[in-house]
Amino acid sequence: MRHLFETTWIKGLQLPNRFVRSATWEGMATPKGAVSPKLVETMIRLARGGVGLIITGHAYVRPEGQASPFQLGIHQDDLVHGLQEMTQAVHAQGGKIVLQLSHAGRFAWREGIGRPPLVVSGDGSSSSPVEELTKPAIQELVQAFAEAARRAKTAGFDGIQIHSAHGYLLNQFLSPAFNRRQDEYGGDLRNRVRVHLEICEALRKVVGEDYPILIKLNGRDFIENGLSLEESVQIGKILARGGIDAIELSGGMIIAGKFSPSRQGIDSREKEAYFQEEAKVMRGEVGIPLILVGGIRSFEVAEKLLQDGVADYISMSRPLIRDPDLILRWKRGERHRSACRSDNLCFKPGREGEGVYCVVRAKEEGAS
Repeated sequence: MRHLFETTWIKGLQLPNRFVRSATWEGMATPKGAVSPKLVETMIRLARGGVGLIITGHAYVRPEGQASPFQLGIHQDDLVHGLQEMTQAVHAQGGKIVLQLSHAGRFAWREGIGRPPLVVSGDGSSSSPVEELTKPAIQELVQAFAEAARRAKTAGFDGIQIHSAHGYLLNQFLSPAFNRRQDEYGGDLRNRVRVHLEICEALRKVVGEDYPILIKLNGRDFIENGLSLEESVQIGKILARGGIDAIELSGGMIIAGKFSPSRQGIDSREKEAYFQEEAKVMRGEVGIPLILVGGIRSFEVAEKLLQDGVADYISMSRPLIRDPDLILRWKRGERHRSACRSDNLCFKPGREGEGVYCVVRAKEEGAS
């Protein structure tokens, strides 16, 4: 029988338990995307808190791929030193850390990038100027991911994760709602996943065969004409054959309203693990480790997901904003549910330059 607190491996990366800190925009980087002392301290708290694997907030691989202010960057070499300080701090606590590589595409921060966002295909749905990716630009994008991976490995990260979920650029290639290209990067599923395979191949040339490459993938987009579960499963199988070592399964887009990735009101066990039905299908097909994220708040739910074969790893974001030491507490036998209210108030201070934190907990501690 498998256990949540057992040693496992992903592509040779040894992990002390099956709990993952899902990539979370922290809003703590400098205006130029560099690591700040506050961000390092956040990672130290997570490592001390017992999470088996930390995945950083998404780091943009090119300047025009920045999604928000105070977002981490991995687009130039002078960022490596700060990232190295982060990995060394985590490793000093016995932790493991993976860097998430991302490009926001259509959902880039217009005011910050100072140019029209790049889109997979121009479909007339945007009221503001956008720039459709040419084939040479796609190859530049592939190279940008490879260069970012090189920097990540140099900085000491234990692996990398490709962000292809939640409506960002690589998800836009996969989604019929956004990809209306007529060339070899659009149309049928094989074409829509082509850029991912090119990126995987480019990454392997840079990081080698033994370095873990993960991907975050939508099970469904939950928007009209979006990616379906059936297609997502096929994509997962293609990516597993193409060299991906583990899939973190999520869902929804930042424009999907109540079906967004960070759903609100998860106040009972019945509402937890809201992508588990997709995970059941995906894990049975792909043949590589499946990491499940999405509203998991209870130890009992996490344990059942593992025992029922729904997922191999349990990934959480907002509960670890509320309680960075949640996993350590569960390991000690204190199994009560996370106090996270799933209200998304934690992201507001991040947008205001203060960094993401649990507003409710701060008020409670201030009142005590």
